[in-house]
Parts: sequence; C-alpha cells; structure tokens
Amino acid sequence: MSKGKTAKGTTIKKIEMRRCVVCRQVRHKSELLRVVKSGENFSVDESGKAAGRGAYVCKSSACAVALGKRRNFDKIFKAKLPSEIYEKICAAVE
Repeated sequence: MSKGKTAKGTTIKKIEMRRCVVCRQVRHKSELLRVVKSGENFSVDESGKAAGRGAYVCKSSACAVALGKRRNFDKIFKAKLPSEIYEKICAAVE
C-alpha cells in the first residue's frame, strides 16, 4: 500500500480499489471476495492477503450465480477451478 504526501506534508492513505470479474464494477477491496491461485491450488481468501494470483468477485448473490454459470475464473486463471471453490463463494456471499 503506497502513501502520498499533500502540499502541507501530511500523509494520506491510498484507497485500494479492485474490479469484479463478473459485473466489471470497481469497488473498494473490502466489498469484494478474493479467490487465489497458488501453484496448482485454489482457495477463497478471506483476509485478502494470501500469496498468489488473485481475482475478485462482488459479495452479491447475483454476481456469485453469474460466476458459476460463466466460469469467469477458469478463463482468468487459465485452469479449471474445482466446483468446491464456486460453492465456497456462494456460501460466503449468502
């Protein structure tokens, strides 16, 4: 996380924004759920800090359902995600 300086020398924190892979809306990182690919393993990252390639989806049921139908993460990670990951996403959203 980078910090910037204002004209008077006070430090401001940069807002972390990410894009949902389904609806393509830019939202604050805390409003999204992160899925991580680390090596050949996939996991739902609750903390948002796990090592590996990550992609985000909104914490809305509409995006979770569309994600299961479109299989967006398969395209992003260039690998087939196990159905358990999609089930975990739906459970985390509800």
